[in-house]
Amino acid sequence: MAIDPIQLTKELVNIHSTTFHEGLAGAFLHDFLEKEKYAVERMAVAQPDRTVTPGAGEGERFNVYAALPGVTPDVVLSTHMDTVPPFFGCTEDDEYLYGRGTCDAKGIIAAQIAAADRLREAGVKVGLLFVVGEERDSAGAKVANLSPKGARFLINGEPTDNRLALASKGALRVELRAKGRMAHSAYPELGESAIDKLVGALNDILAMPLPVEPEIGPSTLNIGLIEGGRAPNVIADKAEAHLLIRLVGPSEETKAAIVKTVGERAEVRFTLELPFVRMRKVSNLPTMVAKFTTDIPALTAWGEPFLLGPGSIHVAHTPDERIAKKELLECVDLYYDLATSLVHGQELRS
Repeated sequence: MAIDPIQLTKELVNIHSTTFHEGLAGAFLHDFLEKEKYAVERMAVAQPDRTVTPGAGEGERFNVYAALPGVTPDVVLSTHMDTVPPFFGCTEDDEYLYGRGTCDAKGIIAAQIAAADRLREAGVKVGLLFVVGEERDSAGAKVANLSPKGARFLINGEPTDNRLALASKGALRVELRAKGRMAHSAYPELGESAIDKLVGALNDILAMPLPVEPEIGPSTLNIGLIEGGRAPNVIADKAEAHLLIRLVGPSEETKAAIVKTVGERAEVRFTLELPFVRMRKVSNLPTMVAKFTTDIPALTAWGEPFLLGPGSIHVAHTPDERIAKKELLECVDLYYDLATSLVHGQELRS
């Protein structure tokens, strides 16, 4: 019986799997794929240090890899099972599925599983790789890259509106930690405010010029998290901020500028670096440039990369996350066509 990607998406979206809490989704996929006669492997992924990672969990987390028993795949379909918070379950109307992960990326998981079902029936040697941690640090992809399965091609799934990406921006995660000295707020001269240092550093970082790539666009910067202080009437002795920069080229210039700009006001740590990636066009598929970052730079051992998936990145990470049922079904065909054309060295049909 053919796999219904719409029903599978609904089941997946109703499983809470925000980053660091992916265990239940992984267990579901493991059981589902075993029932589909795949040989399934779990790749354990460690939890990060909770003292320095906001939101880190305690439960088991792991990647899921599946292929037919004894098969070395020519092509692997891959995406991530973690989502950004907050979790909210699936609802639907005639046109759309709504809920956290519908387009980023549980609908993609369902489309890839449905496509793989057709591919193996057609004799294509296909594998499936679903990883954890993509939304934070690509931890799952880094673990998977230590155990490649010999594939020639990797088709990674992210919301690209069913268009083949010709490039995707890189990512540079920056953590700033400022230290101060506590004092009564009525006597600020007796203390040293970590928050004042941090705010000043952030203000200067926001004023920095960032690199621009003519065909891609500018690097962009987001201050995504700020924490610090003890109380309104206490001079803050500590403060921190977490930033994410979308790269359009090498990171060295940007890193050096941040360190120089911050100076002695805060400690600077670069905790994630994923490079800008270019990919090739295939036949007549519509194309786009992804302004976001994917796991592709961390999966270099899994074959030549391609990026394609249903849904719009504009609704990912929002309360309005959704995916069109029609687009989801269309992407099953696109994954099938792209995989077969790559494996057999043929042009896609018009």
